[in-house]
Amino acid sequence: MNSTNYGNKLHEIKSIVGGLFMDDITMATLVELGTNLTSLAVKGTVSVISNKIKAIKLEKDVEIIKNKYEEIINELLSEREEAIRIAQIYKSEIERYEISDDDIKHLHNTVEKVLEILKAMNPAIPIENFEQIKELISVDTLKTMQLLGFNYKKAIGEPLTQLCSNAILSNLKNPQINNVKSKR
Repeated sequence: MNSTNYGNKLHEIKSIVGGLFMDDITMATLVELGTNLTSLAVKGTVSVISNKIKAIKLEKDVEIIKNKYEEIINELLSEREEAIRIAQIYKSEIERYEISDDDIKHLHNTVEKVLEILKAMNPAIPIENFEQIKELISVDTLKTMQLLGFNYKKAIGEPLTQLCSNAILSNLKNPQINNVKSKR
């Protein structure tokens, strides 16, 4: 698969899952890195280097041979540095989405407590719908999802934030709460 097809597939996957995964900038960066990595792989293949070495063997001038070998070595070192840079960017991008098993367990317990608090604050909130979110937060599920680049903040954090906001706002609009405030 060439880099253009790879980029198209990533874009297609992103649109299928409705944006719950990496944002456009991250996706573009990863596609560009993939393209650069593909270019490095093609550029520095064994056959290319072998052909350069065969050409050098035909040369008789020691100084030219020395310079050409230095050129090959410098090119290989430069490509190695670029590959390491790309790998580090990929690694940091993966770490951005990765959550440890302990963090997932903590997240599950916290979400469970938050949902209980919200239900106590406003029993009319359809918390049952959000109970399903709690069930999604398991080590196996989230590990699999994070391997795919799942965006926890957008998929889980934003709805929970909105739920909290709505619960707080509905309590502020409740006249009984406002009367209690004014009596103080």
